[in-house]
Amino acid sequence: MLSGDVEIDETYIGGKHLHKYGYSKKQAIFGAVERNGMAKAKHVKSTGVRVLIPEVTSSVAPESNVFSDEWSAYKSLSRRGYTHTTVNHSTLEYVRGTAYTNTIEGFWSQLKRSIDGTYHAVSPKYLQNYVDEFVFRYNFRYLPSCPVLLERAAKLS
Repeated sequence: MLSGDVEIDETYIGGKHLHKYGYSKKQAIFGAVERNGMAKAKHVKSTGVRVLIPEVTSSVAPESNVFSDEWSAYKSLSRRGYTHTTVNHSTLEYVRGTAYTNTIEGFWSQLKRSIDGTYHAVSPKYLQNYVDEFVFRYNFRYLPSCPVLLERAAKLS
């Protein structure tokens, strides 16, 4: 469980928005990132309250400080034991004191650039696997990889 100051957000990856026909092929991903800590992300079927609130309650410890944008699905977090603070991106408010979502936005930026630059396209069937790989890399970003690789190579010899 993530705890302390946690930023939550959702994003969309892949496909095209086909507003003319009333549907989208983009896939939704929910994410939560501790400030100066770990991250969790999950491919979800929608960004409605029935999907996102259970994801928040299973990923973030109660009594944590939760920061988000003003997405309506997050309005009930204060009643569930979280200290919930929002920033209003539609009025160009991105920081208000300690309230901001820059950490999760940076996480999304790195995830999308990683997918576009390395894999170019990802099918919805395997999207969670790619998200899991990126979360693993993000969570262990401070661990030097060379000693780990050398240790594993030595075990194979």
